[in-house]
Amino acid sequence: MFRLFEGQTADIVWGQIAEAFLKEDLPLQESRGGEMRELLHSAISISDPRQRWVVSRVPALNVAFALAEVVWIITGRNDSAFLNYFNRQLPKFAGAGATYHGAYGHRLRSHFGIDQLHRAYEILKAKPTSRQVVLQIWDGKIDLPSRIGEEAARDIPCNVLSLLKVRSDQLEWMQIMRSNDIHLGLPHNLVQFTTVHEVMSGWLGLRLGEYHHISDSLHLYERDWGYIQESTAQVSVPNTDSLGESKQESDRNFQQLADEIELIINEENPVERLQLAVSRSQLPTPFLNMLSVFAAEGARRRGFQDISNEIMLNCTNPLYNHLYARWLERVPKISKM
Repeated sequence: MFRLFEGQTADIVWGQIAEAFLKEDLPLQESRGGEMRELLHSAISISDPRQRWVVSRVPALNVAFALAEVVWIITGRNDSAFLNYFNRQLPKFAGAGATYHGAYGHRLRSHFGIDQLHRAYEILKAKPTSRQVVLQIWDGKIDLPSRIGEEAARDIPCNVLSLLKVRSDQLEWMQIMRSNDIHLGLPHNLVQFTTVHEVMSGWLGLRLGEYHHISDSLHLYERDWGYIQESTAQVSVPNTDSLGESKQESDRNFQQLADEIELIINEENPVERLQLAVSRSQLPTPFLNMLSVFAAEGARRRGFQDISNEIMLNCTNPLYNHLYARWLERVPKISKM
């Protein structure tokens, strides 16, 4: 039978899932990543996908990394350096190398010889009643294990496909996942694909419908059990930004944001360049808020916490400010480079 978790926000739903793991007597099992407990065949629904952030998780999310993943996916990239700057631990999970094997954006926008996001936009613009819009991430040729069960790569996609439907002038989204770690993976996956959902609804000029998510294996590693026990419901802080723009505007703004991130992660650029990138930016407010987070984190990683704090004053999204403040409580202070 399906297990159902539903609510208005990602944080509410994640809290339900965490509670289920804490209260139910789930057996301990061996797995590739260590001992874990598991719920099979779970369905998740979020009625307001803009409220996509799991703020209750302990430790706090790395908001700059999560936003960088969004830009990386939307712009169709697979280069590892873009993400590794914001999360130096990522290669331990996804493997070392210049690119990531299972990069979602690359899979969606070029891997199969087609830009699936662009084609989905064209189809639903021309025929909103279509039930044939399926975005493929899983590639059996390179993702299936060998005949004796050896993994094809470290970074095998957990998200396998997306199903898009237009109903009552709004875009409904169904995400299918083979596997979900509720501590490390699920909070990021919700940010990633509710954002793609919102971006596509903007391209199509539609209202943002509900986000739905099927996970065939929701699991919690035993090493993370204590973190789930520590996680408690936080005061709700709203995400005030909308990323619903026309396709032309959206493509331009995401590409400009990706270009600015390239500047930020190149540590040959002094911190003053990061300040100028924000102060001179002509990006719309939702994108400027993201840029502020990236630049603030770049300044922090260069050892300029005071300048990082000044840069964050440009961010008008209360949720990003809340998440970044919690991130600063988590990380050690860095000496100036």
